Amino acid sequence: MQLLLLHLDDALELQPDFMHSSIMAGAHEVSDKESGRNIRLWGREKALDCLWRNLAKTGPLSAKGSRLCFMGSGDFHHVTALLLQLALQGRSQPVTVIHIDNHPDWVHFDNGLHCGSWVNKALEQPMVKKVITLGVCSRDLSSPERKGANLRPLADGRLELYPYAHPPSRVKSSYGSGASYSQIAGALHWQSISELGESNFLDRLLSRIETEAVYITIDKDVLSDADAVTNWDQGCMRLPYVLWLLSEIGRRHRVIGADVTGDYSTPNYGGDLYTRAMKKAEVLIDQPFRYRERMATRNINSAANHALLEVLLELMP
Repeated sequence: MQLLLLHLDDALELQPDFMHSSIMAGAHEVSDKESGRNIRLWGREKALDCLWRNLAKTGPLSAKGSRLCFMGSGDFHHVTALLLQLALQGRSQPVTVIHIDNHPDWVHFDNGLHCGSWVNKALEQPMVKKVITLGVCSRDLSSPERKGANLRPLADGRLELYPYAHPPSRVKSSYGSGASYSQIAGALHWQSISELGESNFLDRLLSRIETEAVYITIDKDVLSDADAVTNWDQGCMRLPYVLWLLSEIGRRHRVIGADVTGDYSTPNYGGDLYTRAMKKAEVLIDQPFRYRERMATRNINSAANHALLEVLLELMP
């Protein structure tokens, strides 16, 4: 297994204990903060291609190899689409993507990738059988069509979404019913983790993974404030439950790759004046403003990363 620390911001460097543990575990480091500034929140094809070339330099994996990547702020979750593409190279068996996040990341976005759009890109990969998103509590599920959501994969059965807790989502179009929801009149009623119960949901989740191989992506904004400090609004899941889910998935399936995002870092945007202004305006709308105490942020995020690293190292060949 290749352990990769991808420095697109300074989030991981602000956690010296975690950095030390990772390096002792054989971590390979890639620093590309110029790409990070250019693609933070969203990036166009040229900037994404530059990052892709740097990631490709980490080298191909063996047929049975895997890569675990930690990559800083959740503003970079769209990099998962690139890491997934790398993980699928040379493989011939279908893969299920397990997406643990407080946001569904399913919006339409043209001419590039947005941290809230990458699920659509993942579903374009021929080897991806489906994406299973779990843990969402955010307002993105409130009137999702109006917020640019691509809900068609739900109806096609290639996307399943299990919120941790959320009321029905108002919609205008017809999507029928799927494994994770039922449409009643003008609303999607979700099978949520809180209503099913955490233990029962694990059984449900395992029954819905129909491939031997899985790719896991974790945005720590799915966690409560006690377990993570992020740039985004945060969910209700607790870290021990996420670790349990990961362990049980790994016991039954082959984890071909994984990534972890969601550490807090101060935003730093590249590009021209218009691009920077657009991103800052988007953040004012979508991200809550709150004070983050530096030492507490470092300690909380480092503790979560240590725990995730320990569990994921055990799961991945």
